[in-house]
Amino acid sequence: MPQLLVRGVSVAQMCAISQPLIEQLAAICECGTDNFIVEVMHSTAIQDGQVVASFPFIEIAWFERGEAVRNRFAQTVTEHVRALGIAEVEVAFVTYREDSYYINGESCSK
Repeated sequence: MPQLLVRGVSVAQMCAISQPLIEQLAAICECGTDNFIVEVMHSTAIQDGQVVASFPFIEIAWFERGEAVRNRFAQTVTEHVRALGIAEVEVAFVTYREDSYYINGESCSK
């Protein structure tokens, strides 16, 4: 489960970095690469009545793993995205609570 919800980065760009990125993130989280989901969100940004390029923003939805892991995770995502020639990227974490997350109707807190 960490889920990376990506805006402002193209599908082709994410495909180019996805394998090494996920391998590094799996090592940081000490889990398998099959735990990760990357979704490129298609959106339209509007500013001053005009369509503009979407700002690179990556939202990470996950179970909290501590500040040290979170910092390494954010830095790794940032490094890979910036390697695409993207000058600035923002990363934000949304933390799920295990007692509020269900898989097939079963709580993850069990």
